Amino acid sequence: MKKHFGEASVKFENPPTIISAAAIVGPKEGEGPLSEHFDKVSADILFGKDTWEQAESELMRQTVALAVQKAGLAIEDVQYIFAGDLLNQNSGSIYGARSFERPFYGLFGACSAMGMGMNLGAKLIDGGFADYVVANASSHFCGAEKTFRFPLELGTQRAPTASWTVTGDGAVVLSSKGKGPRITAATTGSIVDLGMKDVNNMGAAMVPAAADVIAKHFRDLNLPTNHYDLIATGDLGLYGQTLLLQLLKQEGIDIAGRLTDCGMLIYDLEKQDVHAGGSGCGCSASVFASYFLKKLRNSEINKMLFVPTGALHSVVTIQQGETIPGIAHAVAIER
Repeated sequence: MKKHFGEASVKFENPPTIISAAAIVGPKEGEGPLSEHFDKVSADILFGKDTWEQAESELMRQTVALAVQKAGLAIEDVQYIFAGDLLNQNSGSIYGARSFERPFYGLFGACSAMGMGMNLGAKLIDGGFADYVVANASSHFCGAEKTFRFPLELGTQRAPTASWTVTGDGAVVLSSKGKGPRITAATTGSIVDLGMKDVNNMGAAMVPAAADVIAKHFRDLNLPTNHYDLIATGDLGLYGQTLLLQLLKQEGIDIAGRLTDCGMLIYDLEKQDVHAGGSGCGCSASVFASYFLKKLRNSEINKMLFVPTGALHSVVTIQQGETIPGIAHAVAIER
């Protein structure tokens, strides 16, 4: 069976099943509209640790362990873990996963990490290289602010277009067997850079990559624009989502009414001071592993396209005056 289609897409011959998932978030996320869907809301943003970085690793460890437990598995049954975060050297994921002693792939795709992990994990299972794979992504507001923006102690004013990095983690367990929603296809994104330099407007920087991968997905697989009940981007936020609809219309793709964004769902944009919405690796990961997966299981959604988006800059590149490249990965999930 031919599996590769068009420029960047694959259809899975043996679609992997999402047999379990877990999502754990911090206190601010627990004050948002999705609170009841998360497995755990921590009242302690430090998760019992001494530093923000240790807190993110503990958050990752707890979430992966819970997802595996909910699958009825032992950690030894998991053959590969894919995980990504925003910290230097993927240290949040690395220190979180070290106690598991399982084969590990650290991913850097910025906030697109969950899409990348699900894409690669599905390929391993479809290819017969594994029976159980975990895909995971995490972020922590305080760690991300310290790394990419300003120390919290400065109390720096935030621009209206700025997003709020989610303190959260989402993990899914993919399997070659079992019941549940299946990953049926995936499109791997390309790096797209239209010259954005504003680090306070990540949504606009990631929009071109989101538009590119969504358009490729529909073209490669020859799908009608109404094929999916829902298309959920990662963290484009309030301003980015509007731009995405405009770019896709230029490509002849009208998904108005079917498009949503995890960064706009996780917070109450009117009551919580998050400006443009949520962002971070843990944003799309925690929203998918809780809210959307429940909707798929309950038949509220039959087919969705999950499109986590990432801004691939670093502190050094921004200081050197570089632009902000973006990337996005599209994963098709069906009941």
